[in-house]
Amino acid sequence: MASSKDAVILDVAGHEVRVSNPEKPYFAEKGIRKIDVVEYFVAVGEGILFALKDRPTTLERWPGGVFEGARISTRVDNSGDAFYQKRVPKNAPEWVPTAHITFPSGRTADEIAPDSVAVVAWCANLGTLTFHPWPVDKSDVEQPNQIRIDLDPQPGTDFSDAVWVAPHVRELLHEFGMEGWPKTSGGRGVHVYVPIQPRWTFTDVRRAVIAFGRELERRLPDRVTMSWWKEERGEKIFIDYNQMARDRTIASAYSIRPKPHAPVSAPVDWDELPDVTPFDFDVLTMPARFRAVGDKHAGLADHAFGIEPLLELAERQAADDGLGDLPYPPDYPKMPGEPMRVQPSRAKRPTSENTAN
Repeated sequence: MASSKDAVILDVAGHEVRVSNPEKPYFAEKGIRKIDVVEYFVAVGEGILFALKDRPTTLERWPGGVFEGARISTRVDNSGDAFYQKRVPKNAPEWVPTAHITFPSGRTADEIAPDSVAVVAWCANLGTLTFHPWPVDKSDVEQPNQIRIDLDPQPGTDFSDAVWVAPHVRELLHEFGMEGWPKTSGGRGVHVYVPIQPRWTFTDVRRAVIAFGRELERRLPDRVTMSWWKEERGEKIFIDYNQMARDRTIASAYSIRPKPHAPVSAPVDWDELPDVTPFDFDVLTMPARFRAVGDKHAGLADHAFGIEPLLELAERQAADDGLGDLPYPPDYPKMPGEPMRVQPSRAKRPTSENTAN
């Protein structure tokens, strides 16, 4: 590590990474500075790179750090303190690789596709805390090679409820000849990753996840919901199937979440999941854990499952129960076969005249 005026130069994977304003507070409550964030990603480099390598990745940038009242910009209001960056910054070094992707709107972009820890560190210098990789490889951006099952606690539920559901996810995966690798979301949820063969489209894989979620909901109707509409979910764990739609991503393993205690998304073993909490893993504690146990998601590289059993389940659900597609996110164009995209309480009720016959 070398220093220059108001900057630190790190040698990372054979590249010089300049860290500007290294003393800037990023998580004041924890005493974590910008340089600490960059060095955290270097410390867990093998793990974060495995999660991101050659995947088009959206950057969630918090250049001012995380402070009380900080908020992220949205499509409706871009005046926030943080923002999502989908296109590679214009000042990117030539050694920062990209992947060309197409959004649901039909527009295209070149997104960063990390191939070294140096790229991750360079992104961290830009204020990136959370990395959002697509479930595809840059060599084929149209066929996902991962299923990501998002166990999302709804109001009235919490992390412990997601943990309760997680082993049932694993049991059902086993019935279909598949295995999953869990991680904490860094918040209240649990994510389960399933490596698959890159032979199917986003539409196919999303359909497979819908079928899986519906079967889980059928078995655990008091604990699991597949309802897209919040007013219908109740105090249950929502299986967020739209995380498998094109350009929908989940925070990667080892990403930092923008909360005052600087939590990180942590890969865990199935047998330790019931005993952990989201507060166990943060920027300060994860490097030691990583040194001790390595990357708990490394096993993903050894498998690639077929999704034929899940697509067959979807066919049976359609034939036997009349279950078709579910709504897409509101910013998507209307998709073939998609039901009406309006929440039930706002849907027009049929008049007596329309229903008389």
